Amino acid sequence: MKAGVGLFSALAVFLLMGGVFTQRPRQKKPTVRKPSAPQLPVSAQPEPQEPTDFPPPILGPPSVFPDCPRECRCNPSHPNALNCENRNIRVIPVIPSRTHYLYLQNNYISEVTAESFLNATEIRWVNFANNRIHRIDKKVFEKIPSLLYLYVQRNHLKEVPSGLPASLEQLRLGRNLISKIPAGAFNKMGNLTLLDLYHNQLSDSDLEKSMFKDLKSLMQLNLAHNALKKMPAGVPNSLIQLYLDKNNIDDVPKDYFSGLHHLAFVRLNYNQLSDKGLPKYVFNITTLLDLQLSHNQITSVPLFNGRLEHLHLNHNSIESINGTQICPYSLHADPSDLSLVPSLRYLRLDGNQLSPPIPLDVIMCFKHLHSIVI
Repeated sequence: MKAGVGLFSALAVFLLMGGVFTQRPRQKKPTVRKPSAPQLPVSAQPEPQEPTDFPPPILGPPSVFPDCPRECRCNPSHPNALNCENRNIRVIPVIPSRTHYLYLQNNYISEVTAESFLNATEIRWVNFANNRIHRIDKKVFEKIPSLLYLYVQRNHLKEVPSGLPASLEQLRLGRNLISKIPAGAFNKMGNLTLLDLYHNQLSDSDLEKSMFKDLKSLMQLNLAHNALKKMPAGVPNSLIQLYLDKNNIDDVPKDYFSGLHHLAFVRLNYNQLSDKGLPKYVFNITTLLDLQLSHNQITSVPLFNGRLEHLHLNHNSIESINGTQICPYSLHADPSDLSLVPSLRYLRLDGNQLSPPIPLDVIMCFKHLHSIVI
């Protein structure tokens, strides 16, 4: 009996020790520590972030002129000029009082306020082209009453600036978003010779009949690339150049050009003109030198005055050309009398439904014709 108990005890001890030896301790997974960010020295500060996508303004070295803004260049050879173009400027600096010519084109200016012009009363020429200007405070022009040339093309203006000075001679506002001309915007501007409103959003309702009444000296009016359906009313009699390309004009009133005794250049390319919208003698203008009617819906060559030198009729629907019908003078006139020989030198007819050769009566009539494209 004792022997059996001893055997059982020995077996239990053996099994217990075997379990101890065969049980292996679990291996702990290695702990992966995230690398800590490098500590900046106390004196080092992170670079400031630009609040916009614009590059920082370009600052130049100190100038010999103590009043020259660091964003601009002041050339000692031209002390009255302030050159601030292509400097990534967002806010116009204070303009020195000696400035007559101010160049601020190709920057990031969004607004023009009077504060920068407090002492710049002698400015004659300002170029704001190719910025992001959406507003010009009318008080600006109160500070610069002698301004002659104002260039604000390629900006974000939605209306013609108010308070323009009466001294102005050239106003360039092309390639903006202008859809409104405030009443009286051009009042008392009798010195203005050039008005450029090219590539805006003007419609017929935006052009009042009396809008141009005070522009007694206007020589060039550019209303191309707008949304006009009619010829602008009340254009000044002093006009020499009238540009109306890329509109939706389909009609020219019969007596539209009567009274325009200086008109020499008319451009109506890319409109909706057809024979129906062109009265027979509408272009019989004695002063006209260059007439452009390309990319319309014209089917016959319109009559024109014998003094015309350049005629563009390309890309229309013209099928034939009769020299006898369009010749301003009789084909049997005395050729030695130069006053009876048409002045036409250049005729463009390509893009129509014509094919060579050029009719003989065209050659006989237009003896000064140097170039014809067909």
